[in-house]
Amino acid sequence: MIDVIDPATGEVAGRAPDTTREQLDAVVAAARAAQPGWAARTVDERRGYLRAIADVVEANTGELARLVTREQGKPLPVAVAEVAGLAYWLRETATLDLPETVNQDDGERLSITRHVPLGVVAAITPWNYPIGQLSFKISPALLAGNTVVVKPSTFTPLSTLRLGELLGDVLPQGILTVVTGGDDLGPWLTAHPGIDKISFTGSTVTGRAVMAGAGASLTRVTLELGGNDPAIVLPDVDPEEVAEQLFWAAFGNAGQICLASKRIYLHTAVYDRVAARMVELAEQVKIGNGLDDGVQLGPISNTRQYGTVLDLYRDAVDSGYDILTGGPLDGLFFRPTLIGNPPDDARIVREEQFGLVLPLLRFDDVDEVIARANTSEYALGASVWSADPEAARAVAERLDAGTVWVNEVMHLSPLVPFGGSKQSGIGVESGQAGLLAFTERRTLTVKRR
Repeated sequence: MIDVIDPATGEVAGRAPDTTREQLDAVVAAARAAQPGWAARTVDERRGYLRAIADVVEANTGELARLVTREQGKPLPVAVAEVAGLAYWLRETATLDLPETVNQDDGERLSITRHVPLGVVAAITPWNYPIGQLSFKISPALLAGNTVVVKPSTFTPLSTLRLGELLGDVLPQGILTVVTGGDDLGPWLTAHPGIDKISFTGSTVTGRAVMAGAGASLTRVTLELGGNDPAIVLPDVDPEEVAEQLFWAAFGNAGQICLASKRIYLHTAVYDRVAARMVELAEQVKIGNGLDDGVQLGPISNTRQYGTVLDLYRDAVDSGYDILTGGPLDGLFFRPTLIGNPPDDARIVREEQFGLVLPLLRFDDVDEVIARANTSEYALGASVWSADPEAARAVAERLDAGTVWVNEVMHLSPLVPFGGSKQSGIGVESGQAGLLAFTERRTLTVKRR
């Protein structure tokens, strides 16, 4: 068994099974045995199952959210919203359809291309949104007719295990199974010959390992990886208003969001006012145990990530950068930290911090800031902020990112594809494109004469 640690208290929040290689083989075999029957059901029948799963999630939101807070650290209201989001995603995904294309239909032949399921999907989810990240994986995978083996992060397995237990009364056996374990389980799963598709969300470093493991069997992959998302703030914004939006765009979930704004480029005309307001917010925000009333930010989720954030903070201090506010607190808690105008080659600018340390960067020229924003190995998300949406759009269309928002950030929809390029990933999730990523095209041609 594996101990799961509550990052707010350091206490054991629960224990999770440490799956053996033999147990994993049995799970994959059961998923393969169940898949043909699941695929044989109509799309409408599978839609009904997605809605039934959503009902179970809604009925158990309180229990699941409390588990998320205890194992991940986020405030309970945020965890409730995360769990509710899964139910919403399931229902909205159920409205999508699998298209059928008639390529030819005449006296000579009939040719039809359909989208058929791949088989068994490995859904590997990260620790920052243990329930929320299931939305992008199990919803389309099941609708497309695949069976799913879910492997949550070793840091946050409890809520996913409980959800798997709850769904045992809804789904036929073998359709969705949760496996947990230590460092060996991920490589076993990604290299397993019985897996037909891997949907992975996590770091770019681990994503490369997943892709390498999948290579032996040419297993299909969707990789949603790291980001170092720029936000460009034009000089015509309301500094007070945009400062609050940017604060939460950067520091929501303690900064542990792949799409969080991680580099804030502020035009010189508004730099001082936006920075000053963000400092105020950082010093006013309530930090603590996510189960306590009124807490807005919980701890960094685990000691490994805390070490990453602390290292970047210490590098900034040692380099003599302007620390506007923030720094480490007791335990795994960290005060939101703002670093004033470090150089573009600073680690805090180049690297994904995934935590509560944020650079604020000055610019004067739009062409210059676009070039600076695009100088990154990542290309996940970006945002542009302006009182003139059309002017912002002109900037947004020149940014290298899978998704660029104007005057908002991190808005996702079950009906809109989402994904990154460069080192931020391969493929997309959600929307029609995300659904079809869990299928294979199959063409049937019938010669009539």
